[in-house]
Amino acid sequence: MTQTPTDHIPGRATTGAAHPVSDPTTGGPRRTGRGIVPVLAFAGIVVAVMQTLLVPVIKDLPTLLRTAPSNATWVMTATLLAGAVATPIMGRLGDLYGKRRMLLASLAVMVVGSLICGFTNDLVVMIVGRALQGFAMGAIPLGIGIMRDELPRERLGSAMGLMSSSIGVGGGLALPVAALVAQYANWHTLFFTAAGLGVLSMTLTVLFVPETPLRAPGRFDVAGAIGLSAGLVTLLLPITKGSDWGWSSPTTLGLFGAAALILLLWGVMELRIADPLVDLRTSARREVLLTNLASITVGVAFYAISLVLPQLLQLPKSTGYGLGQSMVVAGLCVAPLGLTMMLVAPLYARIAARRGPKSSLLLGMLIIAIGYGAGIGLMSAPWQTVIVAIVVGAGIGLAYSSLPALIIGAVDPSETGAANGLNTLMRSIGTSVSSAVIGMVLAHMSLRMGPVTVPTLSGFRVSFLIATAAVVIGVVVAAFLPAQRKTARPTLVARSTDGTTDEADATGEGGVEGVGSVRGAGAAAAAGPVGSGQRRASADAAVPAKTD
Repeated sequence: MTQTPTDHIPGRATTGAAHPVSDPTTGGPRRTGRGIVPVLAFAGIVVAVMQTLLVPVIKDLPTLLRTAPSNATWVMTATLLAGAVATPIMGRLGDLYGKRRMLLASLAVMVVGSLICGFTNDLVVMIVGRALQGFAMGAIPLGIGIMRDELPRERLGSAMGLMSSSIGVGGGLALPVAALVAQYANWHTLFFTAAGLGVLSMTLTVLFVPETPLRAPGRFDVAGAIGLSAGLVTLLLPITKGSDWGWSSPTTLGLFGAAALILLLWGVMELRIADPLVDLRTSARREVLLTNLASITVGVAFYAISLVLPQLLQLPKSTGYGLGQSMVVAGLCVAPLGLTMMLVAPLYARIAARRGPKSSLLLGMLIIAIGYGAGIGLMSAPWQTVIVAIVVGAGIGLAYSSLPALIIGAVDPSETGAANGLNTLMRSIGTSVSSAVIGMVLAHMSLRMGPVTVPTLSGFRVSFLIATAAVVIGVVVAAFLPAQRKTARPTLVARSTDGTTDEADATGEGGVEGVGSVRGAGAAAAAGPVGSGQRRASADAAVPAKTD
């Protein structure tokens, strides 16, 4: 069955009557209950909590795990590395075998990891459990992919914005809650709470989120997954541990060199196989490449405020600039960052509908720059940090909401999961770079107070300047994003419950169209006239599709 495509500009609202999403297996309207969006957003928040779950107790980890401080940092590093590896891999697996299925698998792995951590005080076992928790970060691109497959176009913009910003919401809300739990209960309670949230999220997903019948053709690229994982680990490991090992140490430089070699060989291999894990030709397309580069700068800006404000708020007033707040109050002052990100999702939908996601991305990054610029002078009272968190959160919310729409508007629907997974990875790389650079700045711009060393006020201000510079670079990069164009809808394979396969419009008349790429594009180009203007697929879409 092939649905008739309609003209639509990616990322923009369509005037006229809303078109229901069609079920490729039945031809009737697909049920798009409103429970899908809050359930997926809740899943995103739950997995994002894993990133900041231990921040309130990070200084106590060496004592709790009976190990050296340098070893205890692996508890945080393992989660970061696992999340970076999981996002593109789970996205591709979702395209091939079902996004809901992979979402449930991600949540299940997170629950197992949480339980492992909850029952141990051993460092190695804790690192394993934390790595399993980080693996759940693949749920973010999977949720965005499900929304594209299931939601009508009039709901897609705000829904994707909410899902994309869930990473900030989860991180922001986790800080005060985790601080409260850590202050008044055994620290293992954090892990049991995370496991309970994971089980609840899985239950809600089973009850309210349908499995899309759409599948991308091809097979999973096992060698590509191994190569990308090795490359990411060797790249991110020295970034996160360079300050401990020394940036000029043989270990750090050797890992950077190994990362460059591995990723180069991986790229050559991906270009030569029929079903790559990441379609590098699509990733090199101007709109995709620039969006991913902008994502790195937004990731840098997002993490800077999470590193600076909690420390500033908790430093004793005896320093002359510290605000002397408790761990819980510090978390509450930073929490508006995540809440504002969630609240601006509807605003993003309005801006993107009128001006396109490029405009909302630029606006978001400009607001981030204003927030950090103002923050340089707003460090003398807790209420000032709340204002900074709100302004920066609004900008990050707009920017994060815009990124998946830009990606979706530029790729084949058969690559939605993998492409958004790669984009999420770029944001993770940005946060890793931010952590390393700002951590180095705060370590060098410090003063001795009795037995401890604390960052100086100048160090905090320089950190905000770095975040401002990063987002200004992002504005320049985003300014070169091309105007969005009308494109053909590629055809995907729809597998019905009886095992038969039909061809179906990938967006179900309800998503944002993508430009055809290597996989799944040929059918759209061969289908004939596209829309009322009789436009055919562009040249880059007219590549024969590979079928199994």
